[in-house]
Amino acid sequence: MQYSHSDAELIRQPIGYWSWAAYKAVVTRTRAALADIGTTQPQWWVLAQVARAETAKTREEVSRLLRNYLDTGPQAMEAEIDATITQGWITEDAEGRLGLTPEGRAFYDKAAALQDELWAERHAGISDEEYLTTLKVLQRFIHNTGGRAWHH
Repeated sequence: MQYSHSDAELIRQPIGYWSWAAYKAVVTRTRAALADIGTTQPQWWVLAQVARAETAKTREEVSRLLRNYLDTGPQAMEAEIDATITQGWITEDAEGRLGLTPEGRAFYDKAAALQDELWAERHAGISDEEYLTTLKVLQRFIHNTGGRAWHH
């Protein structure tokens, strides 16, 4: 790969632009790949939360956790939960607990395999050490600017 600038020039490049460009590239690629198998990124988040839960989570728990992912918002997240139910991937009981259907498990497994492929694609040529450093640097930028990430 050829970089856009020399090291001396890169060090003066704006983090806002490059973090935005990376975000846009990664999210666009992820959403297009998920659309190819018939789902959205927020529906994937819902499926993953339900499939990976040790105990059943309620709709409210899943919605509260996911509504701030990429500024999705509460109404959109509720609609995405409804869509996973309509698709027959998830059920909701009288107490609002969400459960995976057999069809949902099969689709989750397919989408999880795709996510693994996308992870490998994104991380090609990037060591774990470089990735860790990148995330720590980005979190430091968030901290230094008074920002808040989803985990705060």
